[in-house]
Amino acid sequence: MTLFAGVAVGFIAWFLMRYLVAGIYTVDQNERAIKTRFGRADRIVGASTLQDPIAEHLRPEEKERYNYPQVRVIPPGGPYFKWPWERIHKVSIATQTLNMALDPESPDANMGGTVLEAVTKDQLNTGLTGQIRYRVAEKNLYAYLFAVKRPIVHVMGYFTSVLRERISNFEAPKVVAPKESGSPIPTPEIATASVGVSINDLRKNLRDINEHMDRECKSSEARYGITLDASLITGIDPPGEVEAALAAINTAYNSVSSDISLAQAGADQKIVQSKTAVEIETLRAQAEVEPLIALADQLRELKKFGPDALPAYVRNVRLKLFSEARRAVLEVPND
Repeated sequence: MTLFAGVAVGFIAWFLMRYLVAGIYTVDQNERAIKTRFGRADRIVGASTLQDPIAEHLRPEEKERYNYPQVRVIPPGGPYFKWPWERIHKVSIATQTLNMALDPESPDANMGGTVLEAVTKDQLNTGLTGQIRYRVAEKNLYAYLFAVKRPIVHVMGYFTSVLRERISNFEAPKVVAPKESGSPIPTPEIATASVGVSINDLRKNLRDINEHMDRECKSSEARYGITLDASLITGIDPPGEVEAALAAINTAYNSVSSDISLAQAGADQKIVQSKTAVEIETLRAQAEVEPLIALADQLRELKKFGPDALPAYVRNVRLKLFSEARRAVLEVPND
């Protein structure tokens, strides 16, 4: 009886330690947890990802395919308790950084996960370097944990396909001269826009490409349960034999751009000088005309005082001139 009681006490102690004490758990601040009972996640009845704003970025034909149930998310804190038939799946939601050339299934691909190759619209094989920031989507943990076997593999494949498609079809926006300029001389931006080399276009518009990738990859949250916070393409490098040719083209067009700028500056300076000369001559002519206008007004007023006023005025003017002159030449009539 004593032996049986000892075995029973030992079994009870083992059961309490194995299933009750071990069932207590906590969730860290950068984690979220999902509870499953006999392998089935604890779901919210009648709720799915299609009812969440994350589904707005899915195309109509994709909504049925990526219709995942909403599950109850265990927030940070604790202690929590689980029964022996329950299991806790913890996921870190911290933002992580990844080289965009990394292939999770083949680490040796893309030059060891450092350079992603893509073909431009003019058939140039170029290398892309950069990073992406991602985190697990708290609103779609079901897709991340249960629907997709390796979500990061799908996300990287989707990102790579969208990026290569964008590189192969990218066209730089056309630069148009402002209508109010009225100048026949094109600006340097318009002159260099005629280069037509896709590598130059891509390098000049890296910001637009990054913004396009952010827009196109917003559906990854509803697809795979991963949110792409940002993509940062930092470098676009063509093959070595193409780089020298591009450098020569860029140098030539930089020279053209400089010449155009100097010519436009010289033309603007001449226009300003011409306007200044016209203003000076106009003021000079006005200065010469004003005394004549004043004299005409004065004579018109004198005429109002009678026919003897003007001869008297002329005589006074002559006397003043005679007083100031050193010599006077008078005409003597012939007898």
